[in-house]
Amino acid sequence: MGELPVVVVGAGPAGLSAAAHLVERGEQVLVLEAGDHAGAAVSQWNHVRLFSQWSELVDPAAERLLSRAGWVRPDGDTCPSGGEWVESYLRPLADVLGDRVRFGARVVGVARRGRDRIVDAGREDEPLTVHVRTAAGEERVTARAVIDASGTWGSPNPLGGDGLPAVGEKAAADKIVYRVPDLVAERARYAGKRIAVAGSGHSALTALVVLAELAEQEPGTRIVWLLRRGAVGNAFGGGEADQLPARGALGLRAKKAVEAGHITTATGFRTAAVDRAADGSLTLESFDGHRVEGVDEVVVLTGFRPDLSWLSEVRLELDPVLQAPTKLAPLIDPNVHSCGTVYPHGETELRHPEPGVYLVGMKSYGRAPTFLSLTGYEQARSVVAAIAGDHEAAGRVELVLPETGVCGGAGVFDAPEVENEGGCCGSPEQGELTIGLAPSAR
Repeated sequence: MGELPVVVVGAGPAGLSAAAHLVERGEQVLVLEAGDHAGAAVSQWNHVRLFSQWSELVDPAAERLLSRAGWVRPDGDTCPSGGEWVESYLRPLADVLGDRVRFGARVVGVARRGRDRIVDAGREDEPLTVHVRTAAGEERVTARAVIDASGTWGSPNPLGGDGLPAVGEKAAADKIVYRVPDLVAERARYAGKRIAVAGSGHSALTALVVLAELAEQEPGTRIVWLLRRGAVGNAFGGGEADQLPARGALGLRAKKAVEAGHITTATGFRTAAVDRAADGSLTLESFDGHRVEGVDEVVVLTGFRPDLSWLSEVRLELDPVLQAPTKLAPLIDPNVHSCGTVYPHGETELRHPEPGVYLVGMKSYGRAPTFLSLTGYEQARSVVAAIAGDHEAAGRVELVLPETGVCGGAGVFDAPEVENEGGCCGSPEQGELTIGLAPSAR
């Protein structure tokens, strides 16, 4: 099997990071990307500015590879937009990797060669087969290992408060988006309208800020913020205590917009139904009967979930709640870690019963929020080291995480938030965790 390539699914930040580490270790690699260029998913939110600086958005192995081609990292103290990240880093990295990256190649299945998931006999002696769909048809690629870095962008969570689309949500699709609005291209759609924003994460805060700025400029623009949690609580983050300054500043700007009166807040609102009135406006109704009427547009930013359908024939060990690897899930569970702080983790926490199959990047978090790009880079480093047989490097921690400045538990529902007393996000007791690696920056 040593002559077979390691297949990486997805040419986004984590996937290209894994490819760079594989190249650096002299391993054969093939990156399969469904889009037509590197960072295709990131390009869909190219107008959004990241809260991480350039120094936190470039993988070390990728930088070493790029530097040999004369590439120079942009100013490390600036925070790029998604579009700048793609054009100044992801595309050049894919260019350097050359024909190791194939575009327009959608992975539709992964299996053990000649064996479905229930067959034990000879399983560990067979390579993996990756089923790929391209414009030319379907093919199978034989692989030594598979690193799934396909992300979760294509599977946004619905508006419905029970995890399923609200009644009428699909019928109102022309009035609902699942991304931060681009007010340069879509200003007319939102100006002077009543807009409902659902969600409490960083994407929701970004939307609140840009829509509040629109409200200052366009009379009649009104925003209602729908929060499933019972109180705003620490939704604005750690502010000046946040070790990622731009992330803290985002929360402060959102808080200021709410306090300025541009935004009204509806807490404990879990959408059950969406009704369209005769004039085209929407009424959102919660499970407990509360209604928000006269809504012109809805922005749903309630997180993402992994698409596991094409991994159905390999043996994964996933947490039943988060759909993240079972050893990783306790470290990122938002029911416990409302702040998003994560203890360092690596290949040990990402390992599955199916040898050679790993989920890295945002997909490794399942439904958990607050993923940071350096998390994916460090995951990739550790996983690649393990695939290459360097178990000492795979188990080494090479990254320190930035703190968010807030800490608490039960952040996703109505239970009161608790002060951290060394529990929620404090380091585990000695021996409680096997450390492999570490995470950090969106």
